[in-house]
Amino acid sequence: MATPPVEPFQDLSDQEVERRILAARASLGDQTIILGHHYQAEAVIRFADVIGDSYELAKKAAQSSARLIVFCGVHFMAESADILTRDDQTVVMPDLDAGCPMADMASRGEVEGAWVQLAELGRPDDLFLPVTYINSQADVKAFCGAHGGITCTSANAPKALRWALERRPKILFLPDQHLGRNTALAQGFRPEEIALWQPHLPLGGNTREGLARARILLWNGHCHVHSRFAVEHVAQARRDHPGAKVIVHPECCHEVVAASDLAGSTGVIVKVVKEAPAGSAWVIGTEVNLVSRLAREEPGKTILPLVSSMCPNMYKNSARDLLHVVENPGRINVVKVSGDVREPARLALQRMLDL
Repeated sequence: MATPPVEPFQDLSDQEVERRILAARASLGDQTIILGHHYQAEAVIRFADVIGDSYELAKKAAQSSARLIVFCGVHFMAESADILTRDDQTVVMPDLDAGCPMADMASRGEVEGAWVQLAELGRPDDLFLPVTYINSQADVKAFCGAHGGITCTSANAPKALRWALERRPKILFLPDQHLGRNTALAQGFRPEEIALWQPHLPLGGNTREGLARARILLWNGHCHVHSRFAVEHVAQARRDHPGAKVIVHPECCHEVVAASDLAGSTGVIVKVVKEAPAGSAWVIGTEVNLVSRLAREEPGKTILPLVSSMCPNMYKNSARDLLHVVENPGRINVVKVSGDVREPARLALQRMLDL
C-alpha cells in the first residue's frame, strides 16, 4: 500500500513554524518578495509582503527586481508571474497542486479546435480577437498572444473588450462565461449579440447564422466558488439584513449580478468596503477568506458572506508549505513556463498591462 504524502514540518508547532518563516524571510532580505492573493487563508497571507488581486499581483511581479518570488495563490498566477519576470528571477509556490478548475476548462487543443471551426465564417484572424481571462493556462494565453489577443482580469475586462473591438469585429472570450457576459452587457452588448461556445459540440452548439450574428462568443467555463451564489441568496440577504448593500464578484452569474447593488473585482470589493462609512452593512458574494478578513479589519462595519464559499485550491497553501519553500529558496516548487509558450503568452499579458 502506498504511503500517503506527508506535509512538510507537520510535527512543528504553529509558533515554531511562524518563528522559522520569519527567520528565513529575514535572511533572504530584499532579494525575495512574497505575494499573497486576497483569497489565501490568514495563516499564509499574514506573511505576504504584498496582498492583492490577480491584476495587482501580476503588475507587482512584472515590476519586482527580487530574485525569488514566492507566489501564494494558484498555479495560473505563478505561471503569469514567471512569464512576466526576467530569466534570472525564480518563481515558486508553497504547493504546486494549488490549481484552478476554471483554468482547466479551456485547453490549448480545445481553443485551436474552436478556431478551426470558426473558419466556416471566414478567416478567424480577421473576424475574432481572442481575449482570455488571466484565470487560464499559460498555453491558452500563448494562443491569444500569437493571434493578436490579450489577457484581462476582472479589474480591466471592460478596457480589454473595448481594446479588442477596436481591432476586430468579434471577440472570443475565454474561459469564464460569466465574467464575459457581465462585462459585455455592462458595455452595452445586446443579449442576442452574445453566444455561448460549448467546446464539445459542433460549432460550439451554435448555428452558423447565430455565430454570424454574435459579436462575442463566451467559452463555457465558470468559477465553482462564485457559481454557488444564487438570486435566492441575494433575496434572503435583503430579508435578513435590511439596509445592507450586496456586492458581488463579476464571476457570479448575471442574474446574481443584476440582483445585487454592486459588482466588482476583488480589488474593487476591498476598496468599496474599506472606504464605506462606519456603521454601514455589507453582504459580499466572493471567496469567504476575503470576506472574513474584511470583517476583522473593519470592526466598525457589518460584513457578512452572501454564502460561505471557499476556494479549496487557494486553501491548499499552508504555513508549513510556505516554510518549506523559504527554507529551500529557489530549489523546490519552482514554476517555469517553457520558452515556446512564454514569449507569445508574454505578449498577451503585456498588452493587458499596457491598457
